[in-house]
Amino acid sequence: MKRFTRTITAAPEDIDELGHVNNAVWVRWIQDVAVAHWAAVAPPEHRDAYVWVVTRHEIDYRGNVVAGETVTAETWVPEPPKGARFDRHMRFTGADGRVKVEAVSTWAMIDRATGRLVRVRPEIAAPFMGDA
Repeated sequence: MKRFTRTITAAPEDIDELGHVNNAVWVRWIQDVAVAHWAAVAPPEHRDAYVWVVTRHEIDYRGNVVAGETVTAETWVPEPPKGARFDRHMRFTGADGRVKVEAVSTWAMIDRATGRLVRVRPEIAAPFMGDA
């Protein structure tokens, strides 16, 4: 599977009343990294024709991140799509090497012109599959 990484530094506005990154911010980061992955590897004709929506998030919080702390986000798609959907895995690791958050999100592909779910064809999935 091909992996995509992005570094993120927690800003003061990402922090909740407990002094660490808010759960809603983690969800935003999951989406931001997934969208960046799509933008980085999908050809323009695919980006123009399709958009992805999340149908499910499963998130395990394993550690806290405070303002100014940097994490490395890593995402990958371990299995081929099933119809219009696929599961995307995500891991956020701190500078200390410890996993802070792990997630699996189910994404569905929508045809921009019709607004309908469409099957993910092999040529659309190909940039995300295979050896890293």
